[in-house]
Amino acid sequence: MIGQRTFAGIGGLIRLILRRDRVRIPIWILALVGFTTSFLPSLPDLYPDAASRQARAAIMEGPAGLAMTGPGYGLDDYTLGAMVGQEFFGYSAIIIAIMSILLTIRHTRAEEETGRAELIRAAVIGRHAPLAAAVTVVVSLNVVIALLLGLLMPAVLPELSAASSMLYGFAGAAVGIVFAGVGAVAAQLTFSARGAVGIGMAALGFAYGARAVGDASVQAFSWLSPIGWAQQTRFYVDDRWWPLLLATGVAVLLFVGALGLSRRRDVGAGIFAPRVGAADASPFLSGPIGLAWRLQRGTFIAWSIGLAVFGAMYGSIIPEIETFVEGNEFIAQSYAMMGGDPVESFLGIVVMLLATVSGGYALQSALRMRGEETGMRTESILSGSVPRWRYVLGHLLVAAIGGPVVALVGIGAMATVGAAATGDAGLVGEVLAGAAAYVPALWLLTGLVVALFGLLPKLVHLVWIVLAYGIVIGMLGAFLNIPDWTMNLSPFSHVPQWPNESFDAVPLVAMTVTATGLVAIGLFGFRRRDLA
Repeated sequence: MIGQRTFAGIGGLIRLILRRDRVRIPIWILALVGFTTSFLPSLPDLYPDAASRQARAAIMEGPAGLAMTGPGYGLDDYTLGAMVGQEFFGYSAIIIAIMSILLTIRHTRAEEETGRAELIRAAVIGRHAPLAAAVTVVVSLNVVIALLLGLLMPAVLPELSAASSMLYGFAGAAVGIVFAGVGAVAAQLTFSARGAVGIGMAALGFAYGARAVGDASVQAFSWLSPIGWAQQTRFYVDDRWWPLLLATGVAVLLFVGALGLSRRRDVGAGIFAPRVGAADASPFLSGPIGLAWRLQRGTFIAWSIGLAVFGAMYGSIIPEIETFVEGNEFIAQSYAMMGGDPVESFLGIVVMLLATVSGGYALQSALRMRGEETGMRTESILSGSVPRWRYVLGHLLVAAIGGPVVALVGIGAMATVGAAATGDAGLVGEVLAGAAAYVPALWLLTGLVVALFGLLPKLVHLVWIVLAYGIVIGMLGAFLNIPDWTMNLSPFSHVPQWPNESFDAVPLVAMTVTATGLVAIGLFGFRRRDLA
């Protein structure tokens, strides 16, 4: 029975969370609200009349455009509001979902993993109070962001109605609240925060993939995704609030389920117990490389499977693109004028997306060094005969090799499914050759992690900003006509965009050399600083 006593102390825990995240929460708010509102003022200049907006709508109504963004409501009368809802919301929803997953797990499973939860429970704290406090803060944060978006979007762009903007904000909040529930359930299932985050991100990847396939092909799939539910509100077109009831109901079920699961386990344990290891360690574990691989093997497999499924979903809609272009003379002429093939252009966009997203694994893998250090495990390794440079290189090699492999797995899955669907056997080789150009950019991200780890370890997690910036610029830069100098701040912008650009080895060599230099700087700094 869940009684009032099980929530004892929730007020104090909420204050503790707000105190600990007094910097993190404002950053999330500024990032999410700023991401949306900063681009709005440029839209009237980029698309000043109905003709320019309808030309954009004609491109977006194809399977590629629908898969990348959303269901396409309002394309027949593509107002600025319909454009914002179609082309901005999906990316905002992903960021909101990631925020909700990370914050929920940070204040639930991560607290148990570090042992802080046990100390807190020594006071008068109800069994369910920590989970309830974390959920309360995350839900409240989503509501605050929704209100800010609802108020600021029409203020920045008067063409947007206040009512539709408020619906836009709360549709995003609904997505965030559902994934807060996903994070709460994931925190009960595993014994590690890393595993819980993996479950949450896998659920988000499925939601995005189901939405993409549903909007581009089988519409019923969109109803399997919380992102799809939010887009069914049709903000700036029909303004339907009722789909948010579905998201609210699912979120409530997830929160109740998480509370029920928490009663069935001990503090620090998960519903799924870790499997018992071998009695004797493999000789491979005697070195830094083997240890780093063993620590990150599960993450590598999870990322590979996730991107493979993601890529296969995109590959399955390639025949739809060919059919759409053949039946739309305007689109066919548009691609002919641009000198591009629609299928190749779509593949180029997806290759860029999968390559940049795989940077998430490269960063997560390289950042494991910092987690091991703050967890006080690095000291015991370095107290033996392992020199510092070998320890760092062990993690570096796993990240530097694993990142490109994860990218190629996802891109290869897309190309393989696309080749099978279209009968074009040569597609796989062409796509993988184009994807290989992204390897130096992934190495540059990894090198940046090593440099910060060696010199400024407390700031090392800021590298996520570089990756997020690269993804946003890659997907929205051309649409918003962002200046070249802004685009060039992302390492991925220097990669020749297959198949629309000719191969140029100079930027790839430059990024490889820069990455090598960053690694050298990081090794130099780590050998001369104290451990955390």
